[in-house]
Amino acid sequence: MEDHFEELERIWDDKYANRFGFWQDYVTNVIHRYLECGDLHFGFARVKCEACGHEYLLAFSCKRRHFCPSCHQKRVVEYSEWLLGNVLKAVPHRQWVFSIPKRLRIYFLYNRKLLSKLSKCAWNVIRACLESTALQDDATPGASIAIHTYGDFLNFNPHAHAIVPDGCFLGDSDFQMAPMITGKDLSEAFRHEVLTMLKKEGKINDAVIENMMSWHHSGFHVHIGERIWPEDEKGLENLARYIIRACFSQERMVYIPVTEATDGVAKVIYTSKDGKTRKTFDALDWLAHLVTHVPGRYATSQFS
Repeated sequence: MEDHFEELERIWDDKYANRFGFWQDYVTNVIHRYLECGDLHFGFARVKCEACGHEYLLAFSCKRRHFCPSCHQKRVVEYSEWLLGNVLKAVPHRQWVFSIPKRLRIYFLYNRKLLSKLSKCAWNVIRACLESTALQDDATPGASIAIHTYGDFLNFNPHAHAIVPDGCFLGDSDFQMAPMITGKDLSEAFRHEVLTMLKKEGKINDAVIENMMSWHHSGFHVHIGERIWPEDEKGLENLARYIIRACFSQERMVYIPVTEATDGVAKVIYTSKDGKTRKTFDALDWLAHLVTHVPGRYATSQFS
């Protein structure tokens, strides 16, 4: 980032705007704060033990979520602890994942406000599905939903991950588990929600909807994971951390600076999550993909 960020910002409009949209001002702030993270020159606290007198300097962190590996990982841990301790009840849960076809992703790339509406579409499907399985009219479902904008190699792939109680709450203390639900049964409902939302937002028209409705494979997909029982606290903790994980992993990334590159162009080699595939990026292209997934300030999508 230190080697290439200034150049990336300078050439963005000419080289990357058509692919990733206009440069977002908040990205500049995120990067500058990240480059100052942990540097004593930009502020620190003096920590002293009153008992033994030992003291040390603790540099301020940048607290940039979804970018700084250190700060975001702290947020992941804090979020999972908060979710397990204050939100999720001692009932079975499942992970639900909602995906959309490639044809529609560009609308979310150029208008990030649509991402919160995508999570609303997912919530509408969850709520309607679980309420339909309940025996009482006052049954209440719930979910914690997070939007991911990235695929394995940082391609723009907006989709929703949700931690969902596997049933509905009845009154103050009762819980009714839902019967077995498959994501295949819900894909059409999710397609209807997303197409209706995009038409309302003026992104698509009836002709586009009619064309997409004729597809043999719609491109919309809903996946429902295995049930996680209340006693499996580790499984639920791992899921809570997973749904807000960072878009990339340092452990799977290798940086080759200009001085070590055979062709004089800095590179990033990135390994897929399953460890079976590697892809090589020019360093500037890698950073362009990376900053595309930095969320705007206050951008969040959760329903509990």
